[in-house]
Amino acid sequence: MTKRLILNIEGLKIHFDTENKVVCAVDDIAFQLSQGRTIGIVGESGSGKSLTALSIMNLVPKSASVSGKVFYKQRDILSLEQKEIEKIRGGEIAMIFQEPMTSLNPVYKCGTQISESIQWHQKISKEVAKKKVIELFEKVKLSNVERIYEAYPHQLSGGQKQRVMIAMALSCQPKLLIADEPTTALDVTVQRAILDLLIELKHEFQMAVIFISHDLGVIAEIADDVLVMHKGKIVEEGSVEEIFTNPKHPYTKGLVACRPPLDRKLRRLPVLEDFLEIDYNEEGELLLKEKAKGAVNHLQFDRENANMDKRNPILVVKDLKKWFPVTTNFLGKPIDFTKAVDGVSFDVVKGETLGLVGESGSGKTTLGRSILRLIEPTMGKINYRGNDLVKMSNQAFQKLRKEFQIIFQDPYSSLNPRKYIGSSILEPLTFHNMYDSKNARKEKVIELLELVGLKSDHYFRMPHEFSGGQRQRICIARALAMQPKFLVCDECVSSLDVSIQAQILNLLMELKEKHDLTYIFISHDLSVVKFMSDRIMVMKDGRIEEIGDAEDVYRNPQSLYTQKLISAIPRGLG
Repeated sequence: MTKRLILNIEGLKIHFDTENKVVCAVDDIAFQLSQGRTIGIVGESGSGKSLTALSIMNLVPKSASVSGKVFYKQRDILSLEQKEIEKIRGGEIAMIFQEPMTSLNPVYKCGTQISESIQWHQKISKEVAKKKVIELFEKVKLSNVERIYEAYPHQLSGGQKQRVMIAMALSCQPKLLIADEPTTALDVTVQRAILDLLIELKHEFQMAVIFISHDLGVIAEIADDVLVMHKGKIVEEGSVEEIFTNPKHPYTKGLVACRPPLDRKLRRLPVLEDFLEIDYNEEGELLLKEKAKGAVNHLQFDRENANMDKRNPILVVKDLKKWFPVTTNFLGKPIDFTKAVDGVSFDVVKGETLGLVGESGSGKTTLGRSILRLIEPTMGKINYRGNDLVKMSNQAFQKLRKEFQIIFQDPYSSLNPRKYIGSSILEPLTFHNMYDSKNARKEKVIELLELVGLKSDHYFRMPHEFSGGQRQRICIARALAMQPKFLVCDECVSSLDVSIQAQILNLLMELKEKHDLTYIFISHDLSVVKFMSDRIMVMKDGRIEEIGDAEDVYRNPQSLYTQKLISAIPRGLG
């Protein structure tokens, strides 16, 4: 049976006029999508993926110049009047955005927000709309649906909020669903549940789906066809099997190779520069040329843990607990606690990377911050190079603190938006009175910037002038400024494009070898943790579920929980 054509995009161009030049964000793209099919759009940040999706909803910023045709059921969306667009948007075409917390109104209850949307499009009573919302919540497999209906967005977990967004998108049974990075930064098990849910609902409603992601593993799991975008252009398109088993374009080959493999442990990850030679023609258009195959042969060697000293633990943690009071009696004494970390014991040897994995709420971040005393432990022992950090006075601890640092998940919120990045890196050097003079400290900052792949003239730039990957490099430079021996990396690549992620992971591995560093690497992405780690520790509900050699834990997990985490990893790439 021939599927009905739902979407037909012809010659779509989106330009922005800036002070210096015209920026072509989407450059003459065309594709079609039929009923019941899923098309995956992949590419790095800035490739034009989200703008393409917004044009289908006619939500492109007013500052943009848009040309071309976006036919939805043979009607050009771009030429419709506002009233006609409003009938289609949210009704026949719906969108799930990347960050549900910014998409849901924080001052309205979740159920009310969806109920109002249904009433607007279907002209039904409030009572009937509420019943439909409850049914939708059950369909997207939310538990305790009456509570969710009355809850505000901040009272729900990330996975619950994303399911509420899916329910809202499905509320009017759309013919076309656009999912823009709907699983980015979610736990691997929550991600698996969301993907399975979308696949099930697509078949039930016979929807056409556009699924946007920078995670090729996810795209390979859910899509029928794939578009690969780079700098506003479609550089390759085809079926999911063609794209991932036999990619033709060097950019696609680079993207596929950048993801950490699960079947072997590389010395370093491939990056796009290993596959591409970037050039421009006489008109200034971007040219991507494939490098010779010999350029990437050196990537295939397995890594050895040469710098590990298994006889010399740098950190010993015994029965560590961090409890947060949630209920107090009339005298103010806590009587009920959230046991974020509940009796954890382990050690980390010098030169080792200990990977720490688990779902949100498992206690990973709390453990990392407790070790560094960014939050004070409730009880237990933390022995770092013979020093009991828990019993140490603040004055003595202050002298030792520069030996261990942390790299946070969100580099933008970790940097002062009003300071030059050079000043942000200089600050801890000045505080600890390191080096002989201000000029010597500044020279050290420039050295650090160059060490992490940035330039000396970046010193006087502000955080907003950098990409996400560059900001993460700045945070790494700042962490290294104190010449630490021990680093906690807390979800430091979870929101980055797969190509930028590969660069940052390679940088961390190089710095570890060069400066003889020891890491605790926290992530919910098991493929990333497996690449980085010598051992893996799995946490669940504040306790250690399993700990062992990285390869052993992955290939022969002993815990049912670990087996569940591993089985949830997207395996579309084979």
